[in-house]
Order: sequence, then structure tokens, then C-alpha cells
Amino acid sequence: MPGVIWIAIAVLGALALVLAAGISRLRALSRRVGSFSCNARPTGNPEGSWTPGIAQYAVGRIEWWRCWSLSPRPARTWYRERLTVTGRTPLDPDERGQGDHYLVQCRYDGLDFELDLAAGDYFGLASWLEAAPPGRQDLVL
Repeated sequence: MPGVIWIAIAVLGALALVLAAGISRLRALSRRVGSFSCNARPTGNPEGSWTPGIAQYAVGRIEWWRCWSLSPRPARTWYRERLTVTGRTPLDPDERGQGDHYLVQCRYDGLDFELDLAAGDYFGLASWLEAAPPGRQDLVL
């Protein structure tokens, strides 16, 4: 019987370490300069579930991490010259239970996806895309 107790304590300890590592990762990502909350999902399923994430501006790209992951690398990287905003729709605050949010339709290398962004984060994304080097005028609809 004492062996079972030690195994249970070890399993609980391991779970506590994984949980602490996940919380620490989320805090570190959300405190980086240029980071913002950004939920994503593939286009085509309006009832599909959102994957919560944190995005961060980098030089010429946006890196996006899933919230509930321990990966040290971003799940997605979108380069500015290949990312296009094809549309945006204000989300109903009553439906979301939040303030001003936009459903932003994007295209990256021919694949369509949607982002759920707060209004300020959307305007930051649009400004970042419009600040691309000369020659790219089609990045924001």
C-alpha cells in the first residue's frame, strides 16, 4: 500500500510541474513586447471551435503560439509578404460577452483562416501589414 501512495504523489507532483511550466510559458509569452491575444480557426466552419493563442510581432513576421501547449516554438509563423487580410466583421458583444472584437478573414499561402481579435489588436495588425516595404499594396482589404 505505501508504494501506491508514493506513485500517486509522484504522478501528482509531475502534473503540478507540467501545470507550473504551462502557466510560466503563458505569462512569459503574454508579457513580451508586441504580443497580443489572438484566437484562430480554419475558415469554412462558423460553428468550429477557436484555438486560443498569443501572437507576437517579429521582424517581418507574426509568430503565433497555442495557449495550452508546452512547445518552445510557435505553432504558426505568418510572414508579412505572404499574409493578406481579406475581410473583417465586427462581432456582436452580446454573443461574445466581450467588448469590441473583430472576426478577421486572412489568407496565407493560399490557405484561408480566421482570427478573433480585439479592436485595438486588429488595428495594430492592419497597420503592421500596411507598413510593409514599398510595392505591396494589397495586404489589407
